[in-house]
Amino acid sequence: MADDTVVGSAATSTTRAMFDYAPAPESRSVVDIASSYGLFIDGEFTDPVDGRSFKTISPASEEVLAEVSEASERDVDLAVRAARNAHTKVWSKMSGRERSKYLFRIARIIQERSRELAVLESLDNGKPIRESRDVDVPLVAAYFFYYAGWADKLQYAGFGPDPRPLGVAGQVIPWNFPLLMLAWKIAPALAAGNTVVLKPAETTPLTSLLFAEICQQADLPPGVVNIVTGAGETGRAVVAHPDVDKVAFTGSTDVGRSIAQTVAGTTKSVTLELGGKAANIVFDDAPVDQAVEGIVNGIFFNQGHVCCAGSRLLVQESVAQDVLDRLKRRMATLRLGDPLDKNTDIGAINSAEQLAKIRSLSDVGEAEGAGRWSPACDLPQHGFWFPPTIFTGVSQAHRIAREEIFGPVLSVITFRTPAEAVEKANNTPFGLSAGVWTDKGSRILWMADRLRAGVVWANTFNKFDPTSPFGGYKESGYGREGGRHGLEAYLAK
Repeated sequence: MADDTVVGSAATSTTRAMFDYAPAPESRSVVDIASSYGLFIDGEFTDPVDGRSFKTISPASEEVLAEVSEASERDVDLAVRAARNAHTKVWSKMSGRERSKYLFRIARIIQERSRELAVLESLDNGKPIRESRDVDVPLVAAYFFYYAGWADKLQYAGFGPDPRPLGVAGQVIPWNFPLLMLAWKIAPALAAGNTVVLKPAETTPLTSLLFAEICQQADLPPGVVNIVTGAGETGRAVVAHPDVDKVAFTGSTDVGRSIAQTVAGTTKSVTLELGGKAANIVFDDAPVDQAVEGIVNGIFFNQGHVCCAGSRLLVQESVAQDVLDRLKRRMATLRLGDPLDKNTDIGAINSAEQLAKIRSLSDVGEAEGAGRWSPACDLPQHGFWFPPTIFTGVSQAHRIAREEIFGPVLSVITFRTPAEAVEKANNTPFGLSAGVWTDKGSRILWMADRLRAGVVWANTFNKFDPTSPFGGYKESGYGREGGRHGLEAYLAK
């Protein structure tokens, strides 16, 4: 991994091929990072009322990237006032056809500036450049293109003959997919005729602020999109503001509960996309090599910083050892290191706080008797790093099988029958996603009908499309984002 070598598909040491990788870094020069950033309110970057700020760092090196303004309650109030004014006087009065032109324009600019956005996302978040370049940014553009197409067709969406926007949407997004979660929130809100006050995560604000520049470049009317940076207090101010009509949140279940309590008794509309503990279920007739790739993608993509990550591998007992052996061989080829290197598979953990949580729960798993394994891996000296890790001998009672670790840690659990697989997969307070690997289409449908998960992938994992709704059950939240269903949360009933 970190020793600049990768093991080929060899059965013996004599046939094993070793390949040397030269560094292939993406240039940072495509991004012009300012030394400091203000709040984006009413179409302009402004200084915070109280003059407070915080630093955002690169998790791969702990280098300070920029000084970012911290919005107070008064700043949030100014942003909400700007959004209300824009909604009342401009955006809600504009035809859907005219709104769609702005969304199409934003989508095209995102494509034009895709390299810049990808590099900045990897710098600020720690994810590999090949993921931000090949997955995140193309999906961001796709979501804006998709909802641009809906803006003048809302009467055909199935939510009444004359659907109306709610008004001002207060949106709080997480650090694992900063730009993609922004697109999931802002694109449908604007298409439906709402205006937005968005708060990005405090550890990953930079691509949201670059998106603010894109809004200026697209000549979006002032106040339609407002971006206020800060930590938890800023988010609480957005959620609790009395003139916010709609709250959308993606993040932890604990914060989701707090938001639900805050808006209880108000007229605010709410969608919550929270935690997960997804089961990735492999049957004895599954295409094993394909399944192994799906397992790796399901838990090690974005360092496991994925709410729908396949963090529980349920594998049929008769093929468990074969799957595990192939999985370990595949994990030995993963390359951990510089997120801007195009060869990197696993980047940095987003923050010191998240790294401490991953380490703590992994230590608990070992203390409770599970077998821990990671491939040989030299971690960089600076930054926040954790090797890809699997635990075997895991029972349903282990904390690592019940709690969301939100890191590159996989718990392996065996089963014998489809009914047992369903029972174990559903034995969780979460219900966001699941994966099924089998050669039988009838079994896929049988499983999907019984799994309590908002999304069930068949012979794949972590695949997203703007036309498809996404959301969960139980402690994974409520409401749907994406697709036609994603418009419903932003329209008055």
